[in-house]
Amino acid sequence: MQELNDNSLEHISNAKRIKINTDDSRHIAALILARGGSKGIPLKNIRMLAGVPLIGWVIRAALDSGVFDSVWVSTDHDEIASVARAWGAQVHRRSPEVSKDSSSSLDTIREFSRLNPGVDVICNIQATSPCLHPHHLKQAVECITKEGCDSVFSVVRRHHFRWQEVKDEGCQCTEPLNLNPACRLRRQDWEGELCENGSFYFATKELVKNGLLQGGKMKYFEMKPEHSVDIDVDIDWPVAEQRVLRFGYFGKDKPEVVKLLLCNLSGCLTDGQIYISANREEMVSINTRDQAGIDMLKKEEVKVIMIEKDPIAKALADKLSQRMSCLILQDVDDKLEKVQELMEEEGLEWKEVAYLGNDEPDVKCLELAGLSAVPVDAPTVALNHAKYICRNAAGHGAVREFAEHILLLKKKAKSQMEQDSICRNTF
Repeated sequence: MQELNDNSLEHISNAKRIKINTDDSRHIAALILARGGSKGIPLKNIRMLAGVPLIGWVIRAALDSGVFDSVWVSTDHDEIASVARAWGAQVHRRSPEVSKDSSSSLDTIREFSRLNPGVDVICNIQATSPCLHPHHLKQAVECITKEGCDSVFSVVRRHHFRWQEVKDEGCQCTEPLNLNPACRLRRQDWEGELCENGSFYFATKELVKNGLLQGGKMKYFEMKPEHSVDIDVDIDWPVAEQRVLRFGYFGKDKPEVVKLLLCNLSGCLTDGQIYISANREEMVSINTRDQAGIDMLKKEEVKVIMIEKDPIAKALADKLSQRMSCLILQDVDDKLEKVQELMEEEGLEWKEVAYLGNDEPDVKCLELAGLSAVPVDAPTVALNHAKYICRNAAGHGAVREFAEHILLLKKKAKSQMEQDSICRNTF
């Protein structure tokens, strides 16, 4: 297990470089619990949700908040650990004693605190809360650093009339908990109740040591209902995916600035196969949905360029270029160097570039691009470095899917900018 001590502070010093300046010198760590033995949905913490591993949503929010000295994932599973590292978190390998079905979250948090005595404040972030945003964490941590709170936890306001069961010799009886049936309040006349939504819990190590996540000077942080998304069972998944696409946090770079899509020809636009006829003519298969996706991007003034590592017949390349109405660059040995050359020619920054790759030579570009994706059948080395994983395979709609993803984010960002403008002009 990794511990914070005088002999091992490399990760901590790196994390501190992105922490927002504060007068509070305490070490504040984010801890995301992700056990491998989920009973409801096997390995749900790394199951893809809107193109991102479920745990990736909260790791990204925690890192981009800039309020943590370190961000950790506590797990007992190798695959979860691999995904956590790929998304920028450190890994705490929890012991078998706190990895049982009967183990509580507090058991795991206490173990982490005991093995990492340099951590002064722990923020337990729920892995299944994909609509968590950095600003939620920024505002909540100020209750600790500026107001002297010992614990802060997230809530959502609910307007539910609740009843309790009264067991009386088999009779299914009940009585009201928070209402008077003779005088039922209207929603607008009732402030509602604060309910924990589980997104996060800040607590000092002293509280954790005493077996508490809430205590001392306490404060709640209210989140909007649209951000209070929790995934417990499989039926939640489609609903959560739609909520995330609308209300989730997609990273620091605003997607409306994407001006160029670079896409591998083989393994993205095509399935990677080349057909050779009896007279040695080369042929490839393309999907009309992918062609339509490229047309959609071009209508929104996003330039599309195809990249091919291996040379193909000139006649075939010319035909493909004509069919797709975009430039095809062949024999590109160093993709990073070529992309940087194109960016310089176009006067673009990485945040303005989207990249669709499919293998190890694409890793650097996948990491640096503002938006990046791979087809679902890409090798693991590429899957672990993409910001979006398509549900479709190469040559079978992956380009169209990524095009729609880009356009959806651009539309969402544009809508938010218009809303911000309305708000500024109103007040």
